[in-house]
Amino acid sequence: MKKMLFIFSLTFPLFFFAQLNATAATQVKAALEQKKAMHENSLVKNIPLKNIGPTVMSGRVVDVDVNPQNPTEFYVGYASGGLWYTNNNGTSFTPVLDNSQTQNVGDIAVDWSKGTIWVGTGENNASRSSYAGIGILKSTDKGETWQHMGLTDSHHIGRIIINPENPDEVVVGVTGHLYTPNEERGIFKTTDGGQTWQKTLFISDSVGIIDVATAPYNFNVLYAASWQKDRKAWDFQGNGNGSAIYKSTDGGTSWNKISTPESGFPTGDGVGRIGLAVFNDQTVYAVHDSQFRREKSKEDYKKSDGLTKDDFKSMSKDAFLRLEDKQLNDYLKTNGFQEKYRADNVKQLVRSGTAQPADLAKYLEDANSMLFDTPVVGAEVYRSDDGGLTWKKQNEEYIDDLFYSYGYYFAQIRVDPSNIDRIYLAGVPIIKSNDAGKTFSNINGENVHADHHALWINPKMPGHLINGNDGGINISYDDGKNWIKNNSPQVGQFYAINVDNQEPYHVYGGLQDNGVWAGPHNSEEDSGWHQSGDYPWKRLMGGDGMQVQIDSRNHNIVYTGFQFGNYFRINKENKARKAIQPKHELGETPYRFNWQTPILLSPHNQDILYLGGNKLHRSMNQGEDWETISDDLTQGGKPGNVAYGTLTTLSESPFQFGLLYTGSDDGLVKVTQNAGGSWNTISNSLPQNLWVSRVAASKHKKERVYATLNGYRNDDFTPYVYVSEDYGTTWKPISDGLPASPVNVIDEDPENENLLFLGTDNGLYVSFDRGDSWEVFQNGMPNVAVHDLVIQPEAKHLLVGTHGRSIYKADISHLQSLTSDILSKELHVFQPENMKHSERWGNSWSSWGKPQTPGLDIVLYSSTPTNFKAKIYTVDGIIVSETEIQGDKGLNILSYDMAFSKLGKAAYLKKKKVELKEAKNGKTYLPKGKYVVEIDGDGTEEEVEFEIE
Repeated sequence: MKKMLFIFSLTFPLFFFAQLNATAATQVKAALEQKKAMHENSLVKNIPLKNIGPTVMSGRVVDVDVNPQNPTEFYVGYASGGLWYTNNNGTSFTPVLDNSQTQNVGDIAVDWSKGTIWVGTGENNASRSSYAGIGILKSTDKGETWQHMGLTDSHHIGRIIINPENPDEVVVGVTGHLYTPNEERGIFKTTDGGQTWQKTLFISDSVGIIDVATAPYNFNVLYAASWQKDRKAWDFQGNGNGSAIYKSTDGGTSWNKISTPESGFPTGDGVGRIGLAVFNDQTVYAVHDSQFRREKSKEDYKKSDGLTKDDFKSMSKDAFLRLEDKQLNDYLKTNGFQEKYRADNVKQLVRSGTAQPADLAKYLEDANSMLFDTPVVGAEVYRSDDGGLTWKKQNEEYIDDLFYSYGYYFAQIRVDPSNIDRIYLAGVPIIKSNDAGKTFSNINGENVHADHHALWINPKMPGHLINGNDGGINISYDDGKNWIKNNSPQVGQFYAINVDNQEPYHVYGGLQDNGVWAGPHNSEEDSGWHQSGDYPWKRLMGGDGMQVQIDSRNHNIVYTGFQFGNYFRINKENKARKAIQPKHELGETPYRFNWQTPILLSPHNQDILYLGGNKLHRSMNQGEDWETISDDLTQGGKPGNVAYGTLTTLSESPFQFGLLYTGSDDGLVKVTQNAGGSWNTISNSLPQNLWVSRVAASKHKKERVYATLNGYRNDDFTPYVYVSEDYGTTWKPISDGLPASPVNVIDEDPENENLLFLGTDNGLYVSFDRGDSWEVFQNGMPNVAVHDLVIQPEAKHLLVGTHGRSIYKADISHLQSLTSDILSKELHVFQPENMKHSERWGNSWSSWGKPQTPGLDIVLYSSTPTNFKAKIYTVDGIIVSETEIQGDKGLNILSYDMAFSKLGKAAYLKKKKVELKEAKNGKTYLPKGKYVVEIDGDGTEEEVEFEIE
């Protein structure tokens, strides 16, 4: 590594190096403090962002903690959506982590006797979308305020256990970094409420603790599950010798390994993630994601009626040519081979040596199919009745269709506190056993998401369950026969969003494990749809929702799909759906598609669609036919079980058809200026081998292009942001002043070329000088990951797609107008919009209803914090209302309710001698006419006029 550094440093400036190590905890702490200060001094801290939902599909739950004395009161921890509280059995929820420095949650624990909440930040699942935390947070006032209690470098926390007899004694299982080794992992214990921590169990810098469980009524007896894993962008190994079970008999102060070869519990390289459930001092259950290979049974060797892809892997050429055409055609049709591949021409390809029989297996082996090809043992249940000394496997048959190949995402087990033999397993779906794990039944309901991560069982009422899954919260009172869905929190995990141009415009988005949805931007998120039966957001398709492109000529034509490039052309009007993924030729290496495969409709012709695999594909006819217009635009991939060496981002210049940019997950940025005729690498002077999260051709200058790189998959949180003014020949870094946080997206405003928006794993920023400086832009939005940004140009709205708190909307019209001339003024008042007068102002159709209340936002810019006097008067000089506001440096909003003040009404009546009708709410509103707003501050005065029409 040092040799590589030396060679590169001869060629490139030092600032072009990617950080080779994970970001240090001291840098993380400094970044959090820096962002806090930036927020307090931001020029846009008064410009609101409004959450527009959606809610019904929810997001991933990682834990629930229920008041044992009152099970209608509980907290829900969402993987990247914060902590939410209910005291009405999930009828409504309140967010309680919004004023903290992260929304990423791994585990929660509540001391209900005192109302103290512990949050272990950083999701405990090792998914590609599991984001790091900042350590342990604690609240002693039910979430009003939060204290950071250390363990900053833990990144991901598996479990928190509080001693019910002494709430200052807490044991924490730390999973550790997701992508890199680190020392702050293992078991940590505090006896002083988190002031100090003692590391009581450490296995290695690549082995963390994923689960901890205690015996009821005996905190001294604790069990812990260690987990060895190694996730890279191109590979994930979720098993190893370090995965094991440990036991403590002194409240977590010391530990002994109890999953020994003599114990009966699996040991060795194939041991994966382990989940624990303790019934009493002697009986403990464990669910194990076994990565040991399955032994083939006699049934597996019996010849099936149809061909499978495994048949072709070792088939000789002669045997292949002897196959019956009907049998071969059945295989080809069933597995979705292109129409041109049928028995006669495939045999000719094999006969001529152009293709081999094994190619008919390789043709199907893309990353998505491998998720469900499971030659491993998978889920298995063990039980010990002697305190973990010996273990017995409970299931005699394989527990299939539960973990598939991604058991690392689940491995949660629960035992009913009132029944030693009733256990529950969380996976896909949730299943139950009444005989200690020998047999199981499915208790997933029609209104319950399939992927499960949390379960609480009422110890006083068997059958009362609260379940957390990828689709939110469900409650059952009959042991899973029927479920209630409790999804009102705005916690959607969006990967990508987009907008159309209908009236009102609609917002589209693809979500983690919750499909693709679309809805009007101005729909209200309330429970009224329960009565109407019409939720305003509609699902377009399922799976893991990905990018969306909408035909600007006809919003009914939508291109979207699910993971690994499985895209479709959808006609919303007639519900037609056509698969459009480009297919490789038989005998060729299958195309590699990223989990979030990029697609793009050409701004020059909406029939032209681009789709990026490891090569760039173009369709001239809406995805009906494809041509490949590049060679491999990546570094070629790496051996592993995750699709890698793939394109992640595409952009085409609005100034020239065929001026295209691509970015890859392995750090390459490429450009073609002749529609794919030739390609140039333009990332040699950028940090190397990082994920290119966005490349964006400028909307204002043909030669300009922006690029953001993301080091998260190296646990590197450095913000990498660049601009080029010469098609990427040279690059200028524009990340100065940004706190450490990986960057996901940059968007250039279509009206003001100096206005940039930036989304990171910890929030949103705006720049008014093309990246020379940045402002925090989060009024109304917590510190949550921003994955995508899009601007609706006619409405002048910025839409913010977050991975954890659904979608936010901001009116950026005043930001667009904030030019350098205005920024140099002491005071500037923006022209307010005219309003339509209504007789309904202050009135409602019923005495029980809420009156309609108008409001006029008067936006002003101040170069310094100033106390302003504001007057509203008629064009002939009658002051109808006046007030004072304390203005901040930057943009300020004076909200005027359109009503007369008491003195203003008297002055108006005295001069005009007309009748003014008082509304039912007691206010008298301004009549039609023209009015003036006067703002005066420290001798600087400005006036603007508006009209009530």
